[in-house]
Amino acid sequence: MSGNARQPARVASTSKGAAYIADFLIQQKVPYIFGLCGHGILGLLDGLFDRQGEIKTLSVHHESVSAFMADAYFRVAQRPVATFTSCGPGSANIVVAVAAAFADSSAMLNITGNVPTGQWNRGPFQETGRYFQGDFINVLRPYVKRSFQPTRSEMLPLALRQAFALMTNGRPGPVHIDVPLNVFVEPVDEEAARREDLWPEARWSRPAGDPRAIGEAAGLLAEAERPVIVAGHGVELSNAEPALQAYAEAISIPVATTPFGKGVFDARHPLSLGVTGRNGPYMANAACRNADVILALGTRFDDRATSAWLPGFTYRIPPSKLIHVDIDSNEIGRNFQPAVGIIADARLALEQLLSHRTEPGNRREGWLRRIEGWRKKWDEATRPPRTSDAVPIRPERVVADVRKVVPEDGIVLVDVGVHHNWMVAEYDAWKPRTLLQTWGYASMGFGVAGPLGAKLAAPDRPVVTVCGDGGFVMNASAVLTAVEHEIPVVWVVWNNCGFAVIRDQQLGYFGKDRELATMFKGKSGKPFSADYAALARSMGAEGRTVEKPADLAGQLEVAIASHRPTVLDVRVDPDIRPLATGGWDLPPLPPPFPNFGWEED
Repeated sequence: MSGNARQPARVASTSKGAAYIADFLIQQKVPYIFGLCGHGILGLLDGLFDRQGEIKTLSVHHESVSAFMADAYFRVAQRPVATFTSCGPGSANIVVAVAAAFADSSAMLNITGNVPTGQWNRGPFQETGRYFQGDFINVLRPYVKRSFQPTRSEMLPLALRQAFALMTNGRPGPVHIDVPLNVFVEPVDEEAARREDLWPEARWSRPAGDPRAIGEAAGLLAEAERPVIVAGHGVELSNAEPALQAYAEAISIPVATTPFGKGVFDARHPLSLGVTGRNGPYMANAACRNADVILALGTRFDDRATSAWLPGFTYRIPPSKLIHVDIDSNEIGRNFQPAVGIIADARLALEQLLSHRTEPGNRREGWLRRIEGWRKKWDEATRPPRTSDAVPIRPERVVADVRKVVPEDGIVLVDVGVHHNWMVAEYDAWKPRTLLQTWGYASMGFGVAGPLGAKLAAPDRPVVTVCGDGGFVMNASAVLTAVEHEIPVVWVVWNNCGFAVIRDQQLGYFGKDRELATMFKGKSGKPFSADYAALARSMGAEGRTVEKPADLAGQLEVAIASHRPTVLDVRVDPDIRPLATGGWDLPPLPPPFPNFGWEED
């Protein structure tokens, strides 16, 4: 435990629960609370009313928007904010976004209102739980680190203190507190509040690796002839990027990242391999499946990052020897058996390994030359489409122009869909926290609503999001929220008239003529699209349609420079697919094999 004791909350014997919650959030330096009103959360809104100068309340138009904003805010600012939602459907609407944050290790405090405890079991308006009273905690429980339900006001101080201790320590994640209406308006016990005020701010130290295991791992890496580092999102969570670069350079080890770890190692660095898995470049998958020793940092080896664990597609473990470092012991050995497993913070483990480094000499020169051959082959195959003038616009051109326009410190978000595959495959991230994705739960909406939270966390940096037309229309109210609160972000709507990523799987697994319910069509069978630029203008934002490749970069530059919420409706060719150097698997359907470089390395 570290830090000085917090200043006592502004609590007197007449204080109410909502005022105590507001004061606690302020003490924890929470600058924003995002949410949507409802009768179950009225008490909290009243408690926040008198604290508007210290914590800003932002109202949204759909509850999921609030949690997507909180998710992105945490990823950029590295501090959590809070959300508020009402009982019943109000809080049910937030579940998908909370689940996305939980899967991606993103911290936030989700405050849900409940009906008064005196009405439990009567079935009042919007009570959750026909067979158990006030049971909303069981709705969210699978998707949070913990759910608290203080049913008396004296339970609030302990619940809030424990919630903040859980959110950011160890593996970060959302924590939920469900508050009945009467607890918001009843006085908080002064003694209970004073007791919890004796605790310091909840920020514990993080673990280093077992010295014996670190030594064993260092020995394997020193002897390796074909080593690879695989860096995941845990590197970003531990601020380990400088240590990663220092270690890779010190002993000449090439670095691949997981797709979710994109940005933790500069894509321009000569040791960079790109990302692993089904949409990774040839050199990344080829290096990983030919490595003799793999140092994996902060990754859970999920299916999309590993080509669904299919042997020889991305990895061969064994015979490759795996050193797996993760702060969450549950992830070590979940999918691949490690030769050395190390429960540790990624940064501290890298610093320990750096102290054991030995000069590799010339042992790895042949390995690095081999990798350069794979890189050259990949570049020759993928470079030409990035400057194509074809109409509709080729996906590679869209990604290339976004990368060309967005500055080095600009933040780009990505939603779920075929555009996500293209961004993973083609977009070069140069700095940490400049490419934000929803990964594990893959909830549509993160890339539509999340940019508002990212911009609030980094108001001086441009924020651009790339989202599909399907995901955008599901969550378009985020544009109205941005206009209301003057949050200048840019939406690049990847308009291909459908859920093309699912269409492609449908055709690949079941036959080329068997598309159904995945593309947007009118009764005539022709592609159908809304005018998303006009939709944006109707909400007070700027809106422009982009149909020619030559117009995209210029329109994006204008949108960023305008400092106004702007939607670019970009018409993209739906029938071009990324090259595949890895794979994916939906058993018992037979997996598709890579269509580039397969069995050539």
